[in-house]
Amino acid sequence: MSFIKEFKEFAVRGNVIDMAVGIIIGAAFGKIVSSFVADVVMPPIGLLLGNADFSELAVVLQPAVGETPEVLLRYGTFIQTVVDFTIVALAVFVAIKAINSLKRKEEAAPAEPEAPPEPSKEEVLLTEIRDLLKARAGDV
Repeated sequence: MSFIKEFKEFAVRGNVIDMAVGIIIGAAFGKIVSSFVADVVMPPIGLLLGNADFSELAVVLQPAVGETPEVLLRYGTFIQTVVDFTIVALAVFVAIKAINSLKRKEEAAPAEPEAPPEPSKEEVLLTEIRDLLKARAGDV
C-alpha cells in the first residue's frame, strides 16, 4: 500500500475528523477560559488582595542597565495561567463525568429480551413423535 493511500485512509476516518473538530473547539474554549480568568475572575481577587493586578506582579531579577531591559520573574502571569488550567481541567472533568453518567444509564437500560432459540431438528422430531404417541394412546 502506498504512503499516500495509507495517509488518505487515515485522514478520512471518522475518528480523525472528530479529533480535529475537538481540537478546534478546545482551542476556542481555551481562549474563552483565558478571557474569563483574566477579565472576570482575577480582577475581584486582585481587589481583595489590595488592588493587585496579577499580570503586573513580578520580581525584578536584574534591573535595566543602559540598553539592556530588566529581567523579570512574572509570577502573576503564572498564577493566572494556573487558574486558567484549573478551570479548563474542571470543565473537562465535568464533561467526562456527564458523558460517563449517560453511558452508564444506556448500559443499565434493560435490553429487549432475546427470543428463545429455535429448537434443534432432533427436538422437533422428538416432539412430533411424542404427540403421535399421545394421539395413539387416546385412540385406544
